[in-house]
Amino acid sequence: MALVTGAGSAGGIGFAIARALVSGGARVCITATSARIHDRAATLGCMSHIANLTDPAQVAALFAAVEEKLGPVTTLVNNAGMVQTGKRVGRGKLADWSDADWAHHMALNINTTFHCCRAALPGMASRGYGRIVNISSVTGPVVTIDGSSAYATAKAGITGMTRSIALEYGRHGITCNAVLPGWIATESSSKAEIRAGTRTPAGRPGTPEEVAACAVFLASAEASYVTGAMLVVDGGNTLQEMKG
Repeated sequence: MALVTGAGSAGGIGFAIARALVSGGARVCITATSARIHDRAATLGCMSHIANLTDPAQVAALFAAVEEKLGPVTTLVNNAGMVQTGKRVGRGKLADWSDADWAHHMALNINTTFHCCRAALPGMASRGYGRIVNISSVTGPVVTIDGSSAYATAKAGITGMTRSIALEYGRHGITCNAVLPGWIATESSSKAEIRAGTRTPAGRPGTPEEVAACAVFLASAEASYVTGAMLVVDGGNTLQEMKG
């Protein structure tokens, strides 16, 4: 049974991952913070649940609801996490972040992943099997953007968490890997981000489906000897020193 977080946008990475898992025959639950997640689930023919994953109590309720309806979570894809959701947080140099804005970035971009991993791991360990795929970003672990220090810090933190889980739970049959997308054309992409994608060696931004293909492999039983890995999906952009 697979749980995919942050799948509310029909043109987003989370929805593409959920669609690929459903197509592969998995029982899937998708979650987001608004009621539009029910429309996405109707399209896929899967379960949906509204939850704010920054709240541990709502995460616990999510996992309880999923287990009651579909069974225990054996595959967790942590896709939830953006620069913002429902709140505008501008760019800023590190010393200029307010405590509230810094906490906002951490809550969205690393606490959501931590809360879900913490909820999933005990059951996975007791059953001797689990797949966790964390959707991070090249921003933070590999590169960074001026004014995005809070987001970059959180995303880099996800890769540290990924490695720690892989080390601590490997003997329990659990793998934990991270996918690091670069410039991906989604419904939330700005014109500047799409232009940046055209300057990659591939000559175009990536698609949610291309990220989904990588996540689905890491979530598969066949990927049993791949753990603690950081899979960069950026059209080769981080290879080039001179861009544009």
